[in-house]
Amino acid sequence: MYSDLTEDDDIPFAWQELHRCGDSSPHIESGRAGRQILKKEIMKSRSMIRMAAVFCLALAVSTVALAQAKKNLKDEVQQSEKAAQVFREIMETPDKGIPQDLLENAECVAVFPSVFKAGFIFGGRGGRGVASCRLAAGWSAPAYFTLGGGSFGLQIGASSTDFVMLFMNKDGLNSLLSDEFTLGADASVAAGPVGRQAGASTDLKLNAQILSYSRSKGLFAGLELKGVVIKPDKDDMRDVYGEGVKAKEVLKENKVNAPEAVLQYPQTLARYSTRKAKPTE
Repeated sequence: MYSDLTEDDDIPFAWQELHRCGDSSPHIESGRAGRQILKKEIMKSRSMIRMAAVFCLALAVSTVALAQAKKNLKDEVQQSEKAAQVFREIMETPDKGIPQDLLENAECVAVFPSVFKAGFIFGGRGGRGVASCRLAAGWSAPAYFTLGGGSFGLQIGASSTDFVMLFMNKDGLNSLLSDEFTLGADASVAAGPVGRQAGASTDLKLNAQILSYSRSKGLFAGLELKGVVIKPDKDDMRDVYGEGVKAKEVLKENKVNAPEAVLQYPQTLARYSTRKAKPTE
């Protein structure tokens, strides 16, 4: 009713009230004062309504943004948890885990849970995973990666395979910090020994940049990681650390504050290897 009032608008019912009171000056002056007070109260009420509306809108927007952030982060938390579970299960398998001496010398460890692979003769892979590297303070927060690419060889059926990769030296580490690299082309890769194969691990430790392990859950023959492309998962990195954060900032420079919820993977690595990087590395 009063939404369009201005300082110069008349209030019809107030004006009629003045006529009922007669034309004497005291009554007229009193009516005018009352009209001014009424208009001020109306304008004040309108201002309060606007402020309340703005506050409610801002609250609604922030609530939606917070809910969306939690929804986005849930997936990255699950990735860290899956990687931790895979690594823990592999290491706790009697005589079939990663040799401790190799793990102690690895600069970084990456786990890609449930990488899907299918094909006959020609095969293709696709999956996501996390990596953590040694820092002076311990294992770094997880950086997120994708794994994809084709391969050639005898392959029958479809499978879901867990991959674990040890990055054994600076060259291997630098490949992980790049925007993209191909196993077998940009970085040398070899199948890692398992269990108590300490003798076999010596040469591998000296020569290979990356040692790879797999745990198969499907039906296929012939596992070959050459030709596989690994690169940072920009969506996951953005959701966890913010826009534009690079793997190098997480894995080497330690420039990020990781949410506690995504730290299960590096915490699991710390259970099996406590060596820390030298401060000068």
